[in-house]
Amino acid sequence: MSESKIVKLVDESSNRSSELPLISGTLGPACIDIGTLYKDTGHFTYDPGYGSTASTKSAITYIDGDEGVLLYRGYPIEQLAQQSSFLEVSYLLLNGELPNKAQFEGFEHDITHHTMMHEAQKNFFHGFHHDAHPMAMLAAAVASLSAFYHDDLNVDDPADRKLAAIRLIAKMPTIAAACYRYSIGWPMRYPRNNLEYVDRFLHMMFEVPSEPLQMNPVAAKALDLLFILHADHEQNASTSTVRLVGSTGANPYASIAAGITALWGPAHGGANEAVLKQLKEIGTPDKVETAVKRAKDKNDSFRLMGFGHRVYKNFDPRAKIIREMCHKVLAELGVNDPLLDVAMKLEEAALKDDYFVERKLYPNVDFYSGIIYKALGIPTEMFTVMFAIARTSGWIAHWIEQHETPGSRIGRPRQIYTGADVRDYVPTAKR
Repeated sequence: MSESKIVKLVDESSNRSSELPLISGTLGPACIDIGTLYKDTGHFTYDPGYGSTASTKSAITYIDGDEGVLLYRGYPIEQLAQQSSFLEVSYLLLNGELPNKAQFEGFEHDITHHTMMHEAQKNFFHGFHHDAHPMAMLAAAVASLSAFYHDDLNVDDPADRKLAAIRLIAKMPTIAAACYRYSIGWPMRYPRNNLEYVDRFLHMMFEVPSEPLQMNPVAAKALDLLFILHADHEQNASTSTVRLVGSTGANPYASIAAGITALWGPAHGGANEAVLKQLKEIGTPDKVETAVKRAKDKNDSFRLMGFGHRVYKNFDPRAKIIREMCHKVLAELGVNDPLLDVAMKLEEAALKDDYFVERKLYPNVDFYSGIIYKALGIPTEMFTVMFAIARTSGWIAHWIEQHETPGSRIGRPRQIYTGADVRDYVPTAKR
């Protein structure tokens, strides 16, 4: 990282100025350090949605939206998707380097032996109505972990931070499966620690006591790939939320629970759920053409969900990877589902239509992930929960990085006040 001075910023009305450093990272555009701007000139900056503002320095993930590049700790997502596993990627995000054989075996052992929920936590779910949304249960259950593990919650202790990371990555699938099973009236399943991470989760989701579960290997492979692609995505809304809450000194369980609630929004993690809801609205393949026409009509408020991306101005690199897996899953499982036929027809229409091609409104990762979840028998209301399982490794990596970065401060955005000017209180009788 390097710094160099830029031309002074001058406020002609007050004749005050500020000399702002230009900070360059390893990759990506340089950033103007405005830390002294208010002190020097009496002015703040205004950037709704933080589209042009870097909120932190991070060594975890890099995105180039124009070129369609996504790197975890410097490794291209394409290479990790093809050669790695979700647990190995989790180790990479947490530690900065890929593990050797012994390191990975130790990490996998620690994850495997922290998969159980506290027995008392199972009673926690009975406080929810049977049809509560799984994301509501997940956020509350994760926050409750701070009540079960309060004795080792010293956020300034590296060992406690590592233990919290292990617990969260290990227990998130167990809690997620419990949310689902409670919502449909099934008994909760204990994790089978003789299985690998994704297989273990699928068994907790779908296995019943009366018969063993026979899963097609492509299901676990597809889910592991989705978990890799969703593991981190730089300073998105939920990750920024985790960092903002964490900046107050809040414990990791509370911070991750806050990230889960941010992820729930339909503009963020709920997008893949919105895709399936829209496919239901379209209904049948013969109605896809009408939906595409409506999406192109500027006077129609209708827009297609799962197309384009705020950061990627080209094809989402994750979508390129998952598209192939999506078609493989559909072919391998031989699922006969009219909604999946609608999805494939919609993909075909959008990839060929000049309107979408010229605007680079390609199907994104949410489009394909929703289709895969549907094909695997995962209900729509669990889609965002699946996202949360994967993103936990990225969230906790950012939380730890924040605590290990010298000089970290509590987050405190500023505002432009647009309310009433100073005025005097008027007694009720005179109003």
